[in-house]
Amino acid sequence: YKARDTRLHRIVALKLASDRLGDDPLLRARFQREARAVAALNHPHICAIHDVASADGHDFIVMEFLDGETLEQRLRRGPLPLPELFEVAIAIADAMVAAHREGIINRDLKPSNVMLTRSGPKLLDFGIAKQRDLLRNGSTSAEIDATGTSAATLEGTLIGTAPYMAPEQLEGRPVDVRTDIFAFG
Repeated sequence: YKARDTRLHRIVALKLASDRLGDDPLLRARFQREARAVAALNHPHICAIHDVASADGHDFIVMEFLDGETLEQRLRRGPLPLPELFEVAIAIADAMVAAHREGIINRDLKPSNVMLTRSGPKLLDFGIAKQRDLLRNGSTSAEIDATGTSAATLEGTLIGTAPYMAPEQLEGRPVDVRTDIFAFG
């Protein structure tokens, strides 16, 4: 939703948590970790997160308002001219590199998650991102999904958008940066 931040007097976008979030602590944790994962990324081609909050029992993320259209919407009118294609591809590749350097794998890279704005393309939606993190007991490192659940817990579970999923993702196997590179291609 487009909204007005009354404290800082700016236009923002609100991403509301699904109604199914309800009282499910795992889904609420996923929502909170999405906000934290993206907030940790400071990059000109990644949509900025300003806040995560709750009001009247509804969780939401306050993010940068982007005026434009998704790459998916733009592609419905036909292919991008080559110079524009390279501009978008280079910007999104750079955003992916920044996320990967922070240990974040998007897992849902697709045209509807890229916004085209006057200031350039922006990568959106890290809702099902995986990030490298320490296990709760601190003993070793493992891949943790946005809910804080280890990869082993989700083995065999398909998470993503089928036409853009890498083979390992479709097979429910562990993912890494190559998964995003496959979707990018």
